[in-house]
Formats: sequence, structure tokens, C-alpha cells
Amino acid sequence: MELRFTLEGIQDAARQFWQAAAGAKVFAFHGAMGAGKTTFIHALCDVKGVSSTVGSPTFSIINEYAWPGGTMFHIDLYRLKDVEEAIQAGVEDCLYSGNICLVEWPERAEPIFPDHTVPVFISAPDHQTRLLRIGDK
Repeated sequence: MELRFTLEGIQDAARQFWQAAAGAKVFAFHGAMGAGKTTFIHALCDVKGVSSTVGSPTFSIINEYAWPGGTMFHIDLYRLKDVEEAIQAGVEDCLYSGNICLVEWPERAEPIFPDHTVPVFISAPDHQTRLLRIGDK
């Protein structure tokens, strides 16, 4: 599935994403710095009705949010050096918790991701538009 959207249409794109996700729990967001990963994840949280304040987990590594369906984790692995650091930070526990996990910079710890992880690729073809693809590269 491929979505093309602007900031004005991000909520609609997030709704379409959840419809396409079909019950998947772990999502690995790939994209360059500034591509819009965090902004899109915020929209995904809004659409799911997250009641907690949504913020970037760049320094905390893992943010835990409450939503009507339970718990959701927003994980940012950018600052981690390797898989061991991810395990020590509790990332693996989140990935196998059965809760929704939205992970930025997954390539930092790919070996610990479950087999059913859904790859998501986001890019910025121009300053206004984002292109999001769910599925294999």
C-alpha cells in the first residue's frame, strides 16, 4: 500500500494506515532524518485516541501511551549503538508485549524484531508532500 499526503491530509492518511494495518502490532518506520516519521506517528496516535501527551522519544528511547485499546509504545532507536543497548533499554520487551509498537530507526536493532514486523517507508519527495509505503522495500 502506498499513501501520498501533505500535512493538511495527515489525519486521513493515518486513518488509512490503520485500516491497511489489519491488526498488525509492530511497525518499523524507515526514512531519512526529516522525512516525517515522528510527525506521522503523532497522527497515528491521535487517530487511535491516545490520551497521553505524545512526544518524541529521541532521548527517552521509549514512550508509553495509553489509548482506548490499551498501551502503545513509540520507540526511537536513533541514539542506540547496537542490539545490546536496545535490549538493555527494554526495547525487546516492548516488541514482544503484544501491544502496538511504532519504532523509528529500526535498523539499529533489526535482529530483535519479531518476524511479523511490518516495514513502513516514508520519504519526502518535496517540502510539502510525504510518500509512505507499507510493506517490503
